[in-house]
Amino acid sequence: MYFLLLRMRVMFSEYLETARLAADAAAKVISGYYGRVLEIRAKPDQTPVTEADTGAEQVIRSIISERYPDHGFYGEETGRSGSGDFLWLVDPIDGTKSFIRHYPFFSTQIALSFKNELVVGVSNAPWFGEQAWAARGLGAYLNGERITVSDCDELSKATLSSGNIASLAAGERWPGYGTLLTKVNRSRGYGDFYHYHLLASGRIDVVVESDVNIVDIAALCVIVEEAGGRFTDLDLQSIGLKTTTVLASNGTMHDTVKEYL
Repeated sequence: MYFLLLRMRVMFSEYLETARLAADAAAKVISGYYGRVLEIRAKPDQTPVTEADTGAEQVIRSIISERYPDHGFYGEETGRSGSGDFLWLVDPIDGTKSFIRHYPFFSTQIALSFKNELVVGVSNAPWFGEQAWAARGLGAYLNGERITVSDCDELSKATLSSGNIASLAAGERWPGYGTLLTKVNRSRGYGDFYHYHLLASGRIDVVVESDVNIVDIAALCVIVEEAGGRFTDLDLQSIGLKTTTVLASNGTMHDTVKEYL
């Protein structure tokens, strides 16, 4: 059993290296477009896409498929292809609206699922000055430093960040969420990749989101959990391909927060 775990860790480390390489390559593509006036197209769901999104995803796909041609790939812009135990989940620019408006709240998200378990995650935002990464059994890192969640265990001392809460506002959870805001010490809306980086590194304690896509959060799930936190949907279900909501925390207050939601 020990040798099997050791082998898995070595394998995940190799995949993590590939994900970081692909994220850096995508950053070079994106940097060539950042700050420029771009042609913007609307996807069927009316979210925007630019040639930076598609170009970055093509680079990521190329690197991964060259190294692992038998792995599946699920990209925000190019959809899903392939099958098998391994599935890469990619959002080349998570936060395209921020990218278009020339402020740095956007990132590249790359994750790997093995037999339906998320095992590798990279969240790269060099324009913001942060890269976070993790792999199962290997811990979580931010800019090369090992990170862990906070030990805060009281709502009255906790900082909560929320994002994409339009569907929350339209549903039955909204009154409970309002009550929750009166119980925490501080509430903010850092959004996108950033509040998960803050959570995983112990700088905030709880994140609540709705209206998300699996490619937006898969990598961040691995990072938060490897930092010692807990990451579920708002019904406490495990994260999967159909997940649309998030409750992420340092772990100690997870069930308490759920009571309000």
